[in-house]
Amino acid sequence: MKELDQPRFRAKQLIQWIYGKGETSFDRMTNLPSSLRSKLAETSPLDIPEVVERRVSRDGSRKYVLKFADGALTETVGIPSRDSNKQGEARRLSVCFSTQVGCSMACAFCATGKEGFTRNLLPGEIVQQVLCVQRDFDSRVSNAVAMGQGEPFLNYDNLIAALHILNDPQGLNIGARHITVSTCGIPSGIAAFAREPEQFTLALSLHSAVQETRDLLMPRVAGENCEALRADLRTYYEVCGRRVSLEYLLISKLNDTDKHLDALISFCRGLHVHINLLPLNDVEGSSFKPSDSRTVNRWMERLARAGVETSLRDSRGSDIDGACGQLKSTLN
Repeated sequence: MKELDQPRFRAKQLIQWIYGKGETSFDRMTNLPSSLRSKLAETSPLDIPEVVERRVSRDGSRKYVLKFADGALTETVGIPSRDSNKQGEARRLSVCFSTQVGCSMACAFCATGKEGFTRNLLPGEIVQQVLCVQRDFDSRVSNAVAMGQGEPFLNYDNLIAALHILNDPQGLNIGARHITVSTCGIPSGIAAFAREPEQFTLALSLHSAVQETRDLLMPRVAGENCEALRADLRTYYEVCGRRVSLEYLLISKLNDTDKHLDALISFCRGLHVHINLLPLNDVEGSSFKPSDSRTVNRWMERLARAGVETSLRDSRGSDIDGACGQLKSTLN
């Protein structure tokens, strides 16, 4: 607005229109002068991502393949809560959004990792994913999770700018504690995130506390050994006082043995963490299989006896390839 010789309050109006109201056209921003609307449309088009595929799950989740202005494709998932209010509407609407087009981490269990990396997403492109879901459900998004395509901490500045818009009362006004970032474990990102003043939450994809198994599953973070990762998490809590969630996909006969369970309990000792267990979701072409229910129950019982707070994650959207590890832009 400064470059266009406009007063500062015009910027606030734009933020309210684009992010607070989710408006997709300058023409409908009625409190802006018509000359300014024309100028913005000419010089700064909104470039709202196009929904090129929309799939609806039996459980009510919806997956979207979104096409950006340059033709790049990424995926976003909208997940309504299973509980509803008196009107029969979901009490919460969560969005799993992407921070990159593709991913460079090449995790062995993840469909996105097989696509490779194309580019980082800009802050507006990240936020527009959430707005897309909000428009389609005609319902306010209450929770947002950076757990889609990409490693968020490899796009740190754009990620944080997007989180500020999601959290801003003039933007989407999503509470900071309802915004989660999931990382494979980038040390510099963990350290920087600890210093962010907002109460954003952190989830770490662990998947094994046995070094050789984690290196096999997550080769691009093989240089970060488990003891160093423990130290990073301890420091994170000391700096910001926020507990970390540890994501653990249970894979049959690979990371679900007693050896791996003992290692996980040992890893958690002395840390302020919460474990999210989730049996692996099927990924096309993968030889990995999910752990059976007996194994899952044994892990839950042992972790509880060890005093490690643990939840069994509710896998959503697996029938539309929208669950954890399944995101892949098949239209590419």
